[in-house]
Amino acid sequence: MSLLTIFYSALFYLATGVFVIGLGLKIRSYAKTPAPLKIPTTPAPTTMGGVRWRMAREVVFFESLFKSSKWTWIFGWTFHMALLLVVLRHLRYFQEPVWLPVVLVQPFGTYAGFAMVAGLGGLWARRWLVDRVRYISTPSDHLMLALLLAIGITGLGMRFVAHTDIVAVKMFVLGLMRLNWQSLPADPVLLVHLAFVAVLMLIFPISKLLHAPGLFFSPTRNQADNAREVRHVSAWAAALDKRP
Repeated sequence: MSLLTIFYSALFYLATGVFVIGLGLKIRSYAKTPAPLKIPTTPAPTTMGGVRWRMAREVVFFESLFKSSKWTWIFGWTFHMALLLVVLRHLRYFQEPVWLPVVLVQPFGTYAGFAMVAGLGGLWARRWLVDRVRYISTPSDHLMLALLLAIGITGLGMRFVAHTDIVAVKMFVLGLMRLNWQSLPADPVLLVHLAFVAVLMLIFPISKLLHAPGLFFSPTRNQADNAREVRHVSAWAAALDKRP
């Protein structure tokens, strides 16, 4: 086994551990943080069924972003839907045999990478060209978009330029899962791509990308507008009320 394989194997074990544990701790923190007030963004549904339907529209169609800015919605929705197809396509590296739904998505996932890069390019251009957005953008905002773009571009480079041996890559990934390590191809584009992916996994639990799971715990989105019918009392406040 080469030093290259050992290094990348260790790197991805570390990155996976940080990603899973860090994300789990963040979600646990979100779930335990009480909402002190009844603060759904209005107009809001008055029933929990309505809340779930509103959340579904937000997750699938980015409804609030559509109402806010059509150009941002186009780039943002394009990026996220393309990313979903790309991730689904990558599931083939973790399966043997490959499930039928993953097989069916392969043709779409192949070219979704171009849409993903285009969406990211539009979102990054917005941070430079729109004055009010440029004013509030931080270095971390730019670095995150640059990292995602680098992952997308190197991924496309593997497929359409370097023609990386994906069979060998799959054997490497399956070997990591089964603790039966296989050699990693010494393809420069592949190595850069995997390094960027590992960096993304390492910083994900402390980055703004946490808006993905955080959306489901936002009191502005997951509360029904029923303050007149149901008194909202946080767990900590209820505990205080029970004190003698």
